[in-house]
Order: sequence, then C-alpha cells, then structure tokens
Amino acid sequence: MCVFAIGLVLDLGAKSWAFAHVASEPVELAYDDIAGNPSYRLPFHTGLQVLPWDLLDLRLVLNHGAVFGLGQQKRLVFIAFTIIAVAAALWIFGWWTDAKNRVAHVGIGLVLAGGIGNLYDRLAFGAVRDFLFMTPRWHLPFSLHWPGGSTELFPWIFNVADMMLLAGMAILLLNAQRQDATPKVAKDSEAPPASTR
Repeated sequence: MCVFAIGLVLDLGAKSWAFAHVASEPVELAYDDIAGNPSYRLPFHTGLQVLPWDLLDLRLVLNHGAVFGLGQQKRLVFIAFTIIAVAAALWIFGWWTDAKNRVAHVGIGLVLAGGIGNLYDRLAFGAVRDFLFMTPRWHLPFSLHWPGGSTELFPWIFNVADMMLLAGMAILLLNAQRQDATPKVAKDSEAPPASTR
C-alpha cells in the first residue's frame, strides 16, 4: 500500500502544482463550469519548457476522456469503469497474489494510484487535469499525420496518473508471464532423471 499512497500523493500534488504555477496566474477550476462542457477553455498560456531539445514542456489541458484523451465526453462511463477496475485490482490483490509477490503488489499499487488519481479529478472537477507534453514542436516525417490531423510526433498531453497506470499494467503483464513460465521450469527441474541402461 506504500506504492499506492506515494503514487496518489505524487499525482495529485503534481497536478495541483502545475495548475498553480504553469500559467501566469493560478488556474482555479469549478466543477459546475467544466463537467459536461467540452467548450470550457483554460486561460491562454504558453507553457513551460522543462527539458532541453524540446523533450518536455508543461502545458495545461483538461481531458474529458481517458488516457491520452481517448473517448472524449464519456465521463460517467470512465467513472464506472474506474470503480470496477479498482474493485478488480483489490480483489486480485486480496485473492490472487501471495505475500511474497512484491512485483505484483507494486503493479497493483501503481494501477490503483493512477486510477484513483484520475477518478478524483473527474469527481472533483468534471475532467482530468493533464500537463505533461512530450516532444513538443517535433513533427512526424514525410508529411504524415495522426487520424485527428495532428502532425506532432506525440500530440497527447498526459499526467503522472497516466504514467502509473501504464507502468502498473506493464508490470502486471510481465509478472503474469513470469508466473506462467515458473511452474514449467520448476516442473522440469523436479522430474526424475532418465534411467541409464
């Protein structure tokens, strides 16, 4: 549960810091203005360059969808899905992992922290606060573009919760593959030696 607690504090703290400092003035959000209103716009701001070579900027956006802006205007669906996913993660934690499987516990903690961090935003503000923009001003080669028309290399703006969700799911998948492989190795090592005649 330490991973969950630290991850949740890190996500909510990073969002609060970004919306207080990235724009020229702190951005205050009101649920009644934002929930169900895709036309709501944050105050104009140029963002902050964090890493050189245009690797990372901070730019404030409100995401009415899921990770990386997928599924816009499905807020109630994502609230319900997050609650179900959190319940499933807790069930897996309680019934399908043993005390020694710390890797699985880290993965579940990250998924829970990311899911609850974004769920908090949807319930408190009506949308998720995003602010991390990778490779701004980098463009796809050969005049390529994404289905939405963007030519940026990575046009999505995301947050710490999104990173924790993806990292946690990757850890759980890798751990499951490792668990599937372990019994076969153990079984092979326990097999009696072939008789030599």
